[in-house]
Amino acid sequence: MQTAYRAQAQEYRQQEIMGASPVHLVVMTYDLAIRACEGQERPRALTAVSVLRDALNFDYGEVAVGLFALYQWCLDCIRHDNYADALKTLRGLREAWATVEQRLSPGPTMASDVEADPRVSPTADPQPDPRVLTHAVHGRQPQWATP
Repeated sequence: MQTAYRAQAQEYRQQEIMGASPVHLVVMTYDLAIRACEGQERPRALTAVSVLRDALNFDYGEVAVGLFALYQWCLDCIRHDNYADALKTLRGLREAWATVEQRLSPGPTMASDVEADPRVSPTADPQPDPRVLTHAVHGRQPQWATP
């Protein structure tokens, strides 16, 4: 019975991953890294943070270099069993990526919703800043291993 449940859960997770946007994949990877740090699962935490680091696209210089340094620092914290500091950094980064994901998601469809949403402005540029897009920072999608 448990094997059937695991197979279904694995299939669901694979479908979720295959249908996810690149930004959502980044958020999911942060979630995995955070859960691993909370459980003090060193191998899993190191793998998740390494996936984030290895997916950086250095064609976008400053942003990628800054994230690389943060990821390296998190990896060092995890290697020294300093999960609290790694968690603080990973949670902050995850929150930032979740905000990007929210801003890139389709907006409200009703005129009354547009007026009520402070993020929507009739004069706003419809194209988001390319430096905050996933392809600007994470040029490759992470390789996923099913947990």
